[in-house]
Amino acid sequence: MKTIRTRPRYSVLNVRSLILIYLLLCLLTVLFSRSFYSGTLYDGEVPSNLSLLVYFSIPAALLVFLGFAVANVAGDVIARRPGIKFNLRLLGYFIITVILAAAPMTIVTGISINEILRFWRSIDTDAAEAAAQAFAVDTYSHHIERFEDTLRKTDWETVITQDAALPAGIASVQIFRLTENGWEERGFTGTGGGSLDNPPSQNEGYITRELPRDMGLIRYVMLPARNTVWLINYELGEDFDIGIAAIENQGERFEVIENLRDNTRILMLFYYGVFIFPTLLMTIIIAISFTRRVTNPIAELTEATRRVAEGDFSIQILARRGDDLGLLIRSFNAMVLDLEKSRAALVKAEKISVWQNMAQQLAHEIKNPLTPIKLSADRVLRRWRNDPEKIGEIIEDSMLAIIQETEGLSSLLNEFRTFSRPMEPSRSWTRLEESIEEVLSLYRGSYPDILINIEHVENNIVIKIDKNRFSQILSNLVINAIAAMDGSGFIEIRTDLVKKREMEFCRLSIRDSGKGIAKQDMDQVFIPYYTTKKSGTGLGLPIVERIINDHGGVIWFNSAEGAGTTFFVDLPVSEEA
Repeated sequence: MKTIRTRPRYSVLNVRSLILIYLLLCLLTVLFSRSFYSGTLYDGEVPSNLSLLVYFSIPAALLVFLGFAVANVAGDVIARRPGIKFNLRLLGYFIITVILAAAPMTIVTGISINEILRFWRSIDTDAAEAAAQAFAVDTYSHHIERFEDTLRKTDWETVITQDAALPAGIASVQIFRLTENGWEERGFTGTGGGSLDNPPSQNEGYITRELPRDMGLIRYVMLPARNTVWLINYELGEDFDIGIAAIENQGERFEVIENLRDNTRILMLFYYGVFIFPTLLMTIIIAISFTRRVTNPIAELTEATRRVAEGDFSIQILARRGDDLGLLIRSFNAMVLDLEKSRAALVKAEKISVWQNMAQQLAHEIKNPLTPIKLSADRVLRRWRNDPEKIGEIIEDSMLAIIQETEGLSSLLNEFRTFSRPMEPSRSWTRLEESIEEVLSLYRGSYPDILINIEHVENNIVIKIDKNRFSQILSNLVINAIAAMDGSGFIEIRTDLVKKREMEFCRLSIRDSGKGIAKQDMDQVFIPYYTTKKSGTGLGLPIVERIINDHGGVIWFNSAEGAGTTFFVDLPVSEEA
């Protein structure tokens, strides 16, 4: 029993594996996209060649899988696999759906990118940064002017010695004296911070600001006496340094934005190529696998139905567990088994009917010559009894009649034995032109008024066949053609190579110019013992059909009364066909 599995014969990955890879791709997309954007937006870095190699390894692998999947589909198209048209149609629907789903997102993203770029180009980051820096410098200069004005107008000796209130804007005053043990703090006036352990300088003037030590302060050193340092701290406020830091930080961000302006399109193409394009590829691969999974049971059912229609009732389909078409497949298998049983019963009944008909025909054919044999024997016996002297007058005619009818019976029994016994062809490679010429040479001299044309017999056709049986086929067909033409006319024989169901056949045609076959006789030409000839046995064409069937071929004919008959014989080119 032949079986067909309802699953694709070629599969790179099954649907579950593809879905697992798809989920893994989504996870990698989330992880890599965060790393990609953090490095690009915060650091302004374009992915390196190594990063590009890592990123594009996923779409490259998916392209390989897609190539295998497309190759499988192309192979099915070339092989004309059953169901491939439905498969392509369903696959086309999937791909169109994917395109329609991705198109709005792509269009909206493209428009958004263009609008963002246009908005970015409208922002003058350089001017904004320059204005912020100028504002910071002006503010710092203003504080310096106020500090210098305070330094000039304040009597610092009175403030320090009499512990008077500090001028506006002064955060604190710290006093240092040089002793044997080094610099020591001798006084601190003020509420603000900024206390130091040692004088920042022993030279009078402004102190270079160092952060975070001088956060929110401007320091000035005064030298009122030898080995004495007054440290005057002017209050800028912590917000001033925080604002300066923010300006510097945003300036760096502006530089990143400037770099991104020129690379945005490339970066978005990179993003699509690494994260969106693989998703589309995976979707198409899953669509191909899914359509093959869906259409394969239908294709196998179609193939099995075709084989059953051709007479192969041994076919069975193995369905996958949980397949939605399982009930249909089981019903199909049950139907094929029922058809096989019905066909077996029908064949048995046909065989019985055929042999019954053959027995009746054979009895009828045997009975016909027995009557003249019996009459001839009775005639001789009656003359022997009544007038033995004159028996010589009838004995020759009577014996010849008996011999003739006996030979007819012997020929009839030989043909019946040929038709009824199994015939196993002894095949060998045979050149048709030579075999046809050998058979026709026996008839050309005996029938000079019949023109036999073999111009259309190709000389390079070689088939594997039983040469003796082929001669028997051709002889029977040629004899029938000669009989149909009453000894004069023409016979045309030609050969061609034809292809049927992916198999190569040699087609032999024998056309005559005889009287043709009557319409009422056409359906009975290949029935045993049916003949329109006075001397025929009715087994010639059935034997020819039997030989052709044993070689895996077929025979049929076209005929019109008064226009002649053409018999066609298709024989496989090789024994395996």
